[in-house]
Amino acid sequence: MEEKAAKIRIDELRETLRENSRRYYVDNAPTMSDYDFDQLMHELERLEAEFPQFDAPDSPTHRVGSDLDAPVGANAESGARQGFVQRAHRYPMLSLGNTYSIGEIEEFAARADKALDGIPFTYSCELKFDGTAICLTYRDGKLVQALTRGDGVQGDDVTDNVRRIASIPQQLKGDFPKEFEIRGEILMPYAAFDALNREREAQEEAPFANPRNAASGSLKLTDPEEVAHRGLICTLYHIPAESIQFDSHSQALDAAASWGLPVSTDRRLCADIAQIKEYIDHWDTARKFLPYATDGIVVKINELACQRMLGYTAKSPRWAVAYKFKAEEACTELLSIDYQVGRTGAVTPVANLAPVQLSGTVVKRATLNNADQMALLDIRVGDWVFVEKGGEIIPKITGIDPAHRPADAAQPVFPDKCPDCGTPLVKAEAEAKWFCPNQDGCPMQIKGRLLHFVSRKAMDILAGEMTVDQFYETGLARTPADLYDLTKYQLLSLEGWQDRAAERFLESLEASKQVPFERVLYALGIRYVGETTAKVLARHFGDIDTLAAATLDQLREVADVGEITARAIVAYFENPAHREQIERLRAAGLRFDGAGQDAALSDVLAGKTIVISGNFSISRERMKDLIVAHGGKAGSSVSGATAFLLAGTKPGPEKLRKCEKLGIPVVSEGEFRAMLPDLPEAGAPAPESAQPSGANIEEPTLF
Repeated sequence: MEEKAAKIRIDELRETLRENSRRYYVDNAPTMSDYDFDQLMHELERLEAEFPQFDAPDSPTHRVGSDLDAPVGANAESGARQGFVQRAHRYPMLSLGNTYSIGEIEEFAARADKALDGIPFTYSCELKFDGTAICLTYRDGKLVQALTRGDGVQGDDVTDNVRRIASIPQQLKGDFPKEFEIRGEILMPYAAFDALNREREAQEEAPFANPRNAASGSLKLTDPEEVAHRGLICTLYHIPAESIQFDSHSQALDAAASWGLPVSTDRRLCADIAQIKEYIDHWDTARKFLPYATDGIVVKINELACQRMLGYTAKSPRWAVAYKFKAEEACTELLSIDYQVGRTGAVTPVANLAPVQLSGTVVKRATLNNADQMALLDIRVGDWVFVEKGGEIIPKITGIDPAHRPADAAQPVFPDKCPDCGTPLVKAEAEAKWFCPNQDGCPMQIKGRLLHFVSRKAMDILAGEMTVDQFYETGLARTPADLYDLTKYQLLSLEGWQDRAAERFLESLEASKQVPFERVLYALGIRYVGETTAKVLARHFGDIDTLAAATLDQLREVADVGEITARAIVAYFENPAHREQIERLRAAGLRFDGAGQDAALSDVLAGKTIVISGNFSISRERMKDLIVAHGGKAGSSVSGATAFLLAGTKPGPEKLRKCEKLGIPVVSEGEFRAMLPDLPEAGAPAPESAQPSGANIEEPTLF
């Protein structure tokens, strides 16, 4: 691959991985399977290794996914909330390297054997649970704190909710240490998951996609008593080596079980690869009879002294690896194919299936992705097809059973016109999908953009799919700006609307005028501009007019914005209809600049562009917020305009070399904080006395 093409692909992969990481960890509403996500991550790792000049310390390959500040997502509930107190982990919670290949497990074992140079060791093999990670702290035998994984350095404090999970003891028994941490997974068994979804459907609420989402969403409820009714369970599998004194991982877990903790019981000590393979083969079948979801096996070096010798990469331990099972598969009949039009105009074929049980849920529909995928599968209506839930989440068709093809099976014809408005479809050379170009006249696109605009993550207006359909069909609203022209009289003229419903809708419209610029920008629905990218753009440009005037080169300089996204932004603002919409929304009172957001704390960094690199006592995003709050600008790459490089632990070597070459100062976190006035900065970490004793980010531990 040529260097230019590699850079474009790296940028594209980073954008996709960041967006889907947010959907997985924050929204609890993933749109990509674990397998597909892992394959893209491995592709990015290979490209960064082949083209090291494009590697970056903030690449997804070097960072743990974060669930901090989780907003209410598509699969969340009205009882879920933002605003949990965030606390530092005593020992960072890292992620695991993973593989779908037994050969790579053999390579992992060979690397460990070579590094340990003849020192004998064993393997602890354990189930990989598909839930949400938790870190518990016990002091004097009492549960005193429960933190989510967060960004690996700090997590959300969910102690009150965790106290309502029956399997987690409040008081330990036996000869337990005075204080220690133990980590594991919060799970929702299939029976509790099915009961919860039946209840949600009865209340006309969207069901959860899978037990993992349900567990994560339940853990973030505002009412701890409601958590108690969700049927959550906990399985614990790791005590940080620094937290307690044992010779081996298995000894530590045996001791934890004796104290009354719910430790994983389906683990096994293995002496060699043959025994590891036997364990994997057993559970690849036996897991289907478990009452909760699992998606693989974790293989760990058992001896703690050997773990310490092997150490860590920036993101994961060298003494553990996860083997992922192939997604569970079923075979069922393909009844028909629908063609759906999304808000961006992309046409996606969706298969309607004879209902089939798969990974704890009944599957009736599955994606076919695009026309190329349909042709590759050589699929026919009436075929019996193999369906899997990639990563146990999203159903997709992976193949057909030719032996069961009926004689009259009809070959589907991908439409050449939009199935909604009849406009001829188009396909760019680099795109796999066909698109309807009639963005301002296609009903599904118009309604899709309205739904996106009113969604909780965007403007948070009280309107769902039925309301948007009603507005569209009556002609009351075809664009977001039309919503702000609606009157109470017009609403009451619609079928089913009562006085209080109209008032609540109008109140939510008024409240949306206080939504900060970054969310307004996200609500506009610019292609490829997700929630995270919108925040970065808002911080970088400050207002909509500066963003609209930005050139391709200026957009490419922004962190998280690659070539594809930059071109999409330019194209959006070149459209006169979009400019008109923005002016109408501005006139309605929406915020298109930083006014009304957190007030500046000082101007001591005014006019300074500061690039950050490495790890800090707070997250990198909060550090960027701190720079902006004191008048500075957070840059993405070192250049002649950089005032200084703010370097935490393990800063990027390329940025350090560039600073040395250009004569740009390198400033530590302590030196940086000394520049700031003595103010109670928003987002600043707790004072040292408030940090957990023994805090140590140089000695990370797993989970």
